Amino acid sequence: MSDGEKKQGFFGRLFSRSEAPTEAVEAPAEDNVESLPKAAETEPTSSDHSSSASENVQEAPAELSSSEPEPTSTSAEATEPEAEETAPKQSWFQRLKAGLSKTSSKLTEGITSVFTKRKLDASSIDDLEDLLIQADLGVDTAMRITDKISDGRYDKGISADEVREILADEVESVLKPVAQPLTINPENRPQVVLMVGVNGTGKTTTIGKLAAKYRNEGKKVLLAAGDTFRAAAIEQLQVWGERTGCEVMSREVGADAAGLAFDALTKAKSEGFDVLMMDTAGRLQSKADLMDELEKIVRVLKKVDPDAPHNVLLVLDATTGQNALSQVEVFGERAGVTGLVMTKLDGTARGGILVAIANKHQIPVHAIGVGEGVEDLAPFDAKEFAHAIALE
Repeated sequence: MSDGEKKQGFFGRLFSRSEAPTEAVEAPAEDNVESLPKAAETEPTSSDHSSSASENVQEAPAELSSSEPEPTSTSAEATEPEAEETAPKQSWFQRLKAGLSKTSSKLTEGITSVFTKRKLDASSIDDLEDLLIQADLGVDTAMRITDKISDGRYDKGISADEVREILADEVESVLKPVAQPLTINPENRPQVVLMVGVNGTGKTTTIGKLAAKYRNEGKKVLLAAGDTFRAAAIEQLQVWGERTGCEVMSREVGADAAGLAFDALTKAKSEGFDVLMMDTAGRLQSKADLMDELEKIVRVLKKVDPDAPHNVLLVLDATTGQNALSQVEVFGERAGVTGLVMTKLDGTARGGILVAIANKHQIPVHAIGVGEGVEDLAPFDAKEFAHAIALE
């Protein structure tokens, strides 16, 4: 990655098309509504949940030395505190590397144990293949890597570092074709983005982060609270709307999500919105009735705009491992998934699942997340991921 790319921020790199930024938008970092920070002092709060997390926080008094009396001030104003040293901010690659440390440590330790003071033979290749499969890289990818390593090297020495270099190269070659930015077509007005996935993957939070990005580009954004099964999900999206300055359309709990989709797209078209982003209820891919409802939402959107939704983003939780493969398959068939966002890579030692998905389905991977903060979601880069997962 070039020096220029390293200096780019999250929002500047997430999409390939950038525009002049407007005033930066404050965005909450947590998926849980209860833990969202309250708005800045100058912003009015519209609901209790947006400020309750910080109302009772009291400042801890400074620790005083037992051998010296507390200094007193003759002035009405307090003495200025000394400036604190702040740790340098981590780059995205440093955060990615830290987030994937569980996966990379498991691979590094396993590879070192297999290839330390040992010639390459059938037994060591089998051990390596088992290790790669356990890291959820997938059988096909594991065989591809072991074939590459064993080619012309039998009964010869090979170091663990050499194995990891080959691993990084092969992982990058699998991922490079699917590492694609999420582009916005200016001819689509509004651009309709439908977010789908099972509960707990971070759909609503991802919508909020993308909405902040769009607003910083000066776009007019409408959010639709399509998870009508949970009051908390509706409230969470409303908080994101307040933080990002985006209008939110919602209905009462239990309302028809497809009807909301119709109204939201009709409004977005008539009032000149640039982007419509719609949340949906989390649903297991094995629940036929819920998947039927998702298909209904897509059909209703097409009645208003035959090309809608323009993007169907499936948000995956890396900690689900092999189950993520099933989610991609079923949501792809029922909702027409156009791209992936993978979250929670920092919570698993099986981050290789993204490689298995890319190898099997070849669906674009737009962004990945290694934490709950806005800066912990960034555009997917195949080389960065391969180096973070395979090389120390």
